[in-house]
Amino acid sequence: MTPGLAANPKPAAGMRLPDFIAIGPPRTGTTWLYRALGGHVGLPRDTKETDFFSTYYAKGMEWYLDFFRDCALELPMGELSPNYFAAPEAPERIARHLPHCRIVCTLRDPVDRMYSFYRLMRHNGWTRATMEELAESATPATEGSRYAHYLARWRAHFGAERVLVVLYDDLERAPQDFLDTICGFIGIAPIALAGSPLLGKRVNSVTRGPRSALLAERAWRLRRWLESRKAGAAIAMLRKAGVWRFSFRGGGEFGPLDPALDRRLRERFRPEVEALEKMIGCDLSQWKNPGAVRGAGRSET
Repeated sequence: MTPGLAANPKPAAGMRLPDFIAIGPPRTGTTWLYRALGGHVGLPRDTKETDFFSTYYAKGMEWYLDFFRDCALELPMGELSPNYFAAPEAPERIARHLPHCRIVCTLRDPVDRMYSFYRLMRHNGWTRATMEELAESATPATEGSRYAHYLARWRAHFGAERVLVVLYDDLERAPQDFLDTICGFIGIAPIALAGSPLLGKRVNSVTRGPRSALLAERAWRLRRWLESRKAGAAIAMLRKAGVWRFSFRGGGEFGPLDPALDRRLRERFRPEVEALEKMIGCDLSQWKNPGAVRGAGRSET
């Protein structure tokens, strides 16, 4: 247990505690992983991301654990909430309540990830800024690419042995090996991908903006309001009716990242990448070089 933290509080009667959490950051393959793990581990009911330890913590542990009440007893249990990675209080909160939890951290080329997250921000109506404007400010888009800084905090709370770092590049090159590594870490048998629709498939790729930023923003706020009330059935009904598709799509196509901005951002993140190389013992030269050949983008989130 991390020094100075209280003993693990007892859950509500009959409720188990999650065994693992994939913390992201966003746009690093967590949706792909969520779909790959489905049926092989216990996952939150009606949602991929509870965001409990970042957004809904005041609702209490019983509110959180209720998401897992239908999970099979024989399966390890966990969640995938990429907003946790850079959330200021998430590591301490998770360590306090789930001291034996295993942490899965998925990392992607920081500039590619940032531009992908910017497209998601535009898609959801979170911003009207240009990528150039966004790059000059401290936002979740930029903070989520400070890998060494935030990884150090997770390791400080859980120890390096309980924080697995896997790379999006490996998901691109060898998805079966990528998944096998995670399965071994969380304690389940390997999941065969042969014949799976996840092979060679983009997941949640955002290539176009919304028809109206205001409409997208209001639709996103409605969806978040429903999520906070665990109204998964209503969210699914609106999805089936085409409300989300109409609200978040229909705009112009995003072009490639401006090469000059790409170079500036790579220089900006170079110290973080070099610190990460030392932390995980991996050569990440292609993340530092503009125009380096990287993966084709099988999975976006």
